[in-house]
Amino acid sequence: MTTFCNWVITRSRFTSAPLCFSLRSCSTPCIVPAMPQKRAESSNKRKAGSNSDGDDPEPEVSKKTKQAKESVSTSAKDTNPAPNGQPTNKVLPVKISFPPRAEGTSRIASWNICGLASSQKKGFKYYVEAEDPDILILTETKVNDEPVDPALTTRFPYKYWSISEKKTYSGTAILSKHKPLSVNKTLPGHPNPGVVKGRIITLEFEDYYVIGTYVVNAGQGLKTLDAKKLWNLHFEAYIRNLDKKKPVIWGGDLNVAPTAIDLSNPKTNWNKTAGYTGAETTAFANILNPPEGDANKFVDIWRKLHPSDHHYTYFSYRFNCRAKGIGWRLDMFVLSERIVNRVKMCEIRSEIYGASDHCPIVLEITPAAAS
Repeated sequence: MTTFCNWVITRSRFTSAPLCFSLRSCSTPCIVPAMPQKRAESSNKRKAGSNSDGDDPEPEVSKKTKQAKESVSTSAKDTNPAPNGQPTNKVLPVKISFPPRAEGTSRIASWNICGLASSQKKGFKYYVEAEDPDILILTETKVNDEPVDPALTTRFPYKYWSISEKKTYSGTAILSKHKPLSVNKTLPGHPNPGVVKGRIITLEFEDYYVIGTYVVNAGQGLKTLDAKKLWNLHFEAYIRNLDKKKPVIWGGDLNVAPTAIDLSNPKTNWNKTAGYTGAETTAFANILNPPEGDANKFVDIWRKLHPSDHHYTYFSYRFNCRAKGIGWRLDMFVLSERIVNRVKMCEIRSEIYGASDHCPIVLEITPAAAS
């Protein structure tokens, strides 16, 4: 179980500002709550029955919860942890900082940004500057053309975008400080290239492959579960084929809650809600622990390092889910088992919420020669 450190509280020098909070000797970022979010931003909230492009589950909540009014306040009391232990801020902290990376490691981050244009207006660049990853996987970018962003261009010389055929829909990108040996934006064997566009990018580096995915969603009422099954069938074959050549780091929004501990209300969502059906969880489990004895295993690295934490990466903007700690763990890193010992940390950046309805996840890994 994650150990949380003590809060240090200091009064802001501006009498109208909220209290400042910081953390002592903690691996999580410093939090300074921002000013309250304007009501005008409510237009970015996902509507019931549509949830943007349909790729995130809406929570199954009690009648009492549905009747509760959503708060947009970011006052000092909102920084108190939710029942699951994660913070409750609804906009990005004013100041974001992280501990220095472990010596000799590469830092890889993944973030579902729920639309690049929208996220940029809500502080996207401040997280990227603070995290400063070597490789950044972005999902649900919703771009129609490759963006021209000087801040990203300066930081990441090598940028690869997979753009959906459908306007302002899905979208995946991998931004890298290091030049890859090869780039692939296809899912070999999949019969519908249109479904694949905007969903997957693979970069090959000397030590490993990095796959970034925005996995197909089973849809409202599970209407696209068959499409999800088809994706899973071809993706498992693909990742296993790559793993025979060199280790794989698979990251992104995987659109599945692997087990009951990975969402708030497992009983009410089981086989009813996209991301938590028998077909989806079994497909994911089979990648980790293949039924065939001769296939290599993969590891859900955050879960391995945090075996009992009920922490999530997605909190719906609706029903005050953030404050109540009602969420899903959909964003993760899955690694070839043989490189797990090279991972020095893997954390959900729980405070980085508000520029998207997802929190980023990050890992640090040493090169093969240092393992």
